[in-house]
Amino acid sequence: MKKLNRANVGLEEKRPIKIVQFGEGNFLRAFIGYAIQELNKKADFNAGIAVVQPIDRGLVNMLNDQDGLYTLFMKGIKKGEEIQEVELIDNIVKGVDPYSNFGEYLSLAKEETLEFIISNTTEAGIAYVESDTAEMQPPSSFPAKLTVLLHERFKHFNGDASKGLTIIPCELINHNSETLKEIILKYIADWNLGDDFKNWILEHNAFHSTLVDRIVPGYPKDEIETYNAQLDYADNLIVAAEVFLLWVIEGGDDLKAKLPFDKTNLDVKIVDDMQPYRTRKVRILNGAHTAMVPFSYLYGNRTVKQSVDNDFTGEFINKAVFNEIIDTLEMDREELNSFAEEIFDRFRNPFIIHNLSSIALNSISKFTVRVLPSLLGYVDVHGKVPANLTFAFASLIRFYKGTWNGEELPVQDSADIVAKFAEIWKSNDYTQVANDVLSIEEYWGQDLTKVENLTNAVALALEEIEANGIEAGYANYSAKL
Repeated sequence: MKKLNRANVGLEEKRPIKIVQFGEGNFLRAFIGYAIQELNKKADFNAGIAVVQPIDRGLVNMLNDQDGLYTLFMKGIKKGEEIQEVELIDNIVKGVDPYSNFGEYLSLAKEETLEFIISNTTEAGIAYVESDTAEMQPPSSFPAKLTVLLHERFKHFNGDASKGLTIIPCELINHNSETLKEIILKYIADWNLGDDFKNWILEHNAFHSTLVDRIVPGYPKDEIETYNAQLDYADNLIVAAEVFLLWVIEGGDDLKAKLPFDKTNLDVKIVDDMQPYRTRKVRILNGAHTAMVPFSYLYGNRTVKQSVDNDFTGEFINKAVFNEIIDTLEMDREELNSFAEEIFDRFRNPFIIHNLSSIALNSISKFTVRVLPSLLGYVDVHGKVPANLTFAFASLIRFYKGTWNGEELPVQDSADIVAKFAEIWKSNDYTQVANDVLSIEEYWGQDLTKVENLTNAVALALEEIEANGIEAGYANYSAKL
C-alpha cells in the first residue's frame, strides 16, 4: 500500500496556520481536528493547524512523517440507527517538537495568520511550575511554554493590538481559561516581562473556558486489520471515536463570528455560562470513567464496554452513578437520569473498544476533579461516605501499588506521584496506607483524613481487596461498612 502523505493522496496545498494546538494525542486529533475540518469544509474557515508536542515524548515525528494527515473512524448509534463515518483529516500543517527544535517553536509566534491557541494537555497540564524560567528552551509546563510564545509574539509585532490571540484551553478542569491566564500572569511577574506585555495579554488576548465531550479510544490496535482494509494507503495514526461530539465554549457574539460553527452540523455551543453543562458531564461521564478504571481493571475487565456489560462491575458502576453521583447534583433529577442513561448507551457502543488502560493516565488528578466532589458531596448530603465511590477510591490507591497478582498495572502518572505511592506501599498496615494517602493535600486540595469515617472505610476496602479480591472484597466491605 502507498504511504500516507500529501503527494500520494493529492492534498499538497497546505492551509495558512491559523491555530497553534498544544497536544497531538488521540483526543485532540479526533475532536479539534474533526471540528476544524468541518469548519474548513462548511464555512470556508481555511485554517491550518501547527501542532506543538507539549512533553519531550510524543507523536510529532510520526505526524510529520505523514505530512500531518491521519484517518478518523467514527462509529456509533444515533436514535437506533447505526452510523459509521470515515474522514481523512488534512488540516495539520506541521508538527513542532520544542524539545528538539526550540527555534521552530518560537517561529510560530511570528505567523501573520495565527489567531487561535487550543490545548488539551490533561488535567495536570495547566499547572504552575516554580522552577520554570524564561530562559529555558523550553520550560517544562504548558503555561510557561505558552507565556514564552506569547511574549515572542508581543516582541515581534511590537505590541500590535491586532496580533492578540483567542486562547481556548480544553483541559478538563473548571474555569480552565481563567486558571491558565492567572498562571501566565504569574510567570510575567516572576520573569519581569513588564507591564506593557501584561497589558497586551489582558487587553488584546481573549481567554475562553470550555467543556469537551467525545469518547476517543484512540488507535484501534485490536481491530487494525479491519480498519486498514478500508483504506488504500498505509496510516500509522488511525484514530477511532464515537460519533457523539459536544463542545461548549464560554463566549459571546464576537467568538461566534470568529468560529462560525452555526454553518456546520456540529453540536458546538457558544454560551454565556457553561457551568451546568460542565458539572453534569464531568461528574457523570468522566466521573464514571475514572471511578471504574482501577476497580474494573483489578476485577479483570480491560474495556469500558466489558465493565458496564459485566453483571457485577456493571451494577457497581450503575449504583455509583445513579445512587451516589446524581444524588449530589442540584439539577432536575429526571434530566440527570436521562443524561446518565445516554452515557451508558455510549459506554456500550459496540463499535468502540475503549481500553481502561487508555483512561488511566494521570488518574490521581482526574479523581480529584471528576470523582472527589461527588464523594464529598454525598457525605455532606447524607452524613456518611458513599459505599461505591469510596470503594472505587480504595481501588485507585491499590491500583497505584503498581502490580496485581504478579501483573504490572498500567499506572501512568508523574514520576513523583508514582514514587510517593511506592514509598507509602512499603507499609503493610492498611490504616497507615489510607492515612498517608488521604492526608496529601497536594493531591486532593485538602486533608481527607478529616472527613469522618473516610480513612477507616478506605482502609477496610484496601484490606478486603488485598485479602479477597474485588468481588468478594466488595461484598465483605459492604457488609461491614
